[in-house]
Amino acid sequence: MPRDDMQPGIVAPRGLTRTLTLAHAVLYGLGVTIGAGIYVLVGTAAGRSGVHAPLAFLGAALVMALTAATFAELGTRMPVSASEAAYVEKAFNRRWLSLAVGLLVVFTATISAAAISVGSAGYVAIFIPLPAAWIIAGIVLAMGLTACLATVHSVTFAGIMTLIEVGGLVLIIVAGFGSGSMLLTRLPEMWPGFDDLWAWVGLSSTTLIAVFAFIGFEHLVNIAEEMKDPRHTLPRALFLTLGLTALIYAVVVWIAVVAVPPEELARSSAPLALVFERQTGLPLVTMSAIAVVATLNGVIVHMIMIARVIYGMAEQGNLPRVLTKLNSRTGTPLLATALGVSAILALSLSVPLAGLADFTSRFTLIIFAIVNIALIRIKRQEGEPPPGVFLCPGWVPVAGLSSSLLLLLFDLMAR
Repeated sequence: MPRDDMQPGIVAPRGLTRTLTLAHAVLYGLGVTIGAGIYVLVGTAAGRSGVHAPLAFLGAALVMALTAATFAELGTRMPVSASEAAYVEKAFNRRWLSLAVGLLVVFTATISAAAISVGSAGYVAIFIPLPAAWIIAGIVLAMGLTACLATVHSVTFAGIMTLIEVGGLVLIIVAGFGSGSMLLTRLPEMWPGFDDLWAWVGLSSTTLIAVFAFIGFEHLVNIAEEMKDPRHTLPRALFLTLGLTALIYAVVVWIAVVAVPPEELARSSAPLALVFERQTGLPLVTMSAIAVVATLNGVIVHMIMIARVIYGMAEQGNLPRVLTKLNSRTGTPLLATALGVSAILALSLSVPLAGLADFTSRFTLIIFAIVNIALIRIKRQEGEPPPGVFLCPGWVPVAGLSSSLLLLLFDLMAR
């Protein structure tokens, strides 16, 4: 396993290069978190909770913060690729369980990346009228080649796309605040009355949906091995990603429900594009172009993460050692990347993903529950914690476990 005391920029035998700064990490985190969730879920949230919808996103962020703290502690204890698998191996010393968790992480990310690839093809087709299969193949292969670059370059490229993606949301925010004083004068409407039972029931249901818009921040732990100072960078990157995402989501959703009646938003297949058009007067194609960037960004950041998990599992001895081979020029695991890209391409072109995509969130919550259990067990097994790690109170992983299981239960009851 690569040493944590490596000097920045130096590659240990079979080790990934530590080149990523806090800015790189936050851009990566925002890129993998912000995306389809906010672009799609605004209408659903508005339909369920109306003007109260922004509170659901803030509540979801608080729930996710519990598991984020768990990831922060485990990630600073073990800043390695295939992080979830490493945590389980440390907690239970069961290789089969570590392998199962690692494969679950890869499987979940592969389904998610394939679904995003198919979704992005619909936006790309607006500008390039080719058969869907050709567009999907072109997207996956082009993003796969980008993921093969040196990590600092591929993450920088993804970061630029993230800035464009977030820029689209910032345009909505700027237009919203420039449209008048209603955003401020109507703020009291956001909080439902304590005696309004149906509003609170709807808000609870919306929070469950909003949680899924935050899934992705946890992928930061899988690039911890490539951060210059993971013990300081990782916790900051996790909480900055979550905080910035929550702020952007809440403001955008509030602008949306003020600019467009919630019932109309709920009926729209492209709710943010509708808000953008209503606020700026610009054609829908403008937001469609930004949506292309957002979805392509989602594909590449998933590819980077999948390759690092495969590499890390091989480094831990759970997969063939050939997958640990790094390219001498880029310092990246090309074979592991090619394996992930091939799986995404095969799923994108051959499997109906509408039903499978629903499992992404469920599998992620299962992973969250397992990771929280791992930290609970590690804390109970050790005497003194190692020096220099981020430590969260003992109740945090218990609360993270409980919230993950409750969300899974609510999800099953709602279906």
